[in-house]
Amino acid sequence: MIGELAAVGAALCWTISAALYKSALARTSPIPANTVRCLGTSIIMLLCLTIAGQIWTLTSLSLYVVLLASASGLIGLGLGDTLYLQSLRILGVSRAVPLTCTYPLFSLIWALMLAGEEITLQIILAAIAIVAGIWLLSWENNSKIAETDGKMLAKGVTFALLTAAIWSISISMVNLALREKPDLEHAFAINTLRVAALAVVLLAFTFMANRKAGFYGIDRKTAATLVSGGIIAIGLGWFLLTLSFTYIPESQAVPISSTTPLFSTFFSIIFLREKITLKVVFGSILVVAGTVMIFVI
Repeated sequence: MIGELAAVGAALCWTISAALYKSALARTSPIPANTVRCLGTSIIMLLCLTIAGQIWTLTSLSLYVVLLASASGLIGLGLGDTLYLQSLRILGVSRAVPLTCTYPLFSLIWALMLAGEEITLQIILAAIAIVAGIWLLSWENNSKIAETDGKMLAKGVTFALLTAAIWSISISMVNLALREKPDLEHAFAINTLRVAALAVVLLAFTFMANRKAGFYGIDRKTAATLVSGGIIAIGLGWFLLTLSFTYIPESQAVPISSTTPLFSTFFSIIFLREKITLKVVFGSILVVAGTVMIFVI
């Protein structure tokens, strides 16, 4: 049950961070935003390791795990999240999040091919139910958004779907890295390494390619919003997902973690008092049913 609850916690974290990112992107662009987010988050995570007396965990990682974790950060948090931030900027939260949350369907393929996990019919049906529910939850919101320019809409959708595929690869790499020492300390260390490796690369890229309008041009409020989102999404959310891999297979954890749009819908109903429609009801039922199917495996 701990693994399943950790995956649900990750989805909740990503729900909150999406709103923070969208707010910050109104005042900056994706690459500088990602640089500030990862730099601030990595510093805080390294401090947490130091204060907890676990900084040695980083030095205990094998070269294989270091390379795998670093590559996962560059691919998932670097390329994937930059595309995600761009899709949020173009499509908005209600369109971009459901599209990016189709990553469980890609993850099932990688779990089978790379990790050698057994993919049962129940897991496949659960993943399909969750993704179908996500689409129903997002469809109602999409119809209320003003029409977007055709080319920009296609660009945003492409970015969102590419994000889903890239995230799925990054998640599988984390799962493989964690297999060497599947415990709490190494889960946090691997996640810290992912963020720190990307922060160094983004920092160098920003200085070389964008000197005049780099991350240092971001105001304090925007920076605070980005770092807060990073701590919630990367520091806590990704740690919870990584933690879930130590208890349950990737093929079970990933579909549960993709229920972010379900939480977004609940927040909209509770705090924004949006109308409950049949699509919302059926979409919620499908997501919950798919999640329950995974819980009872």
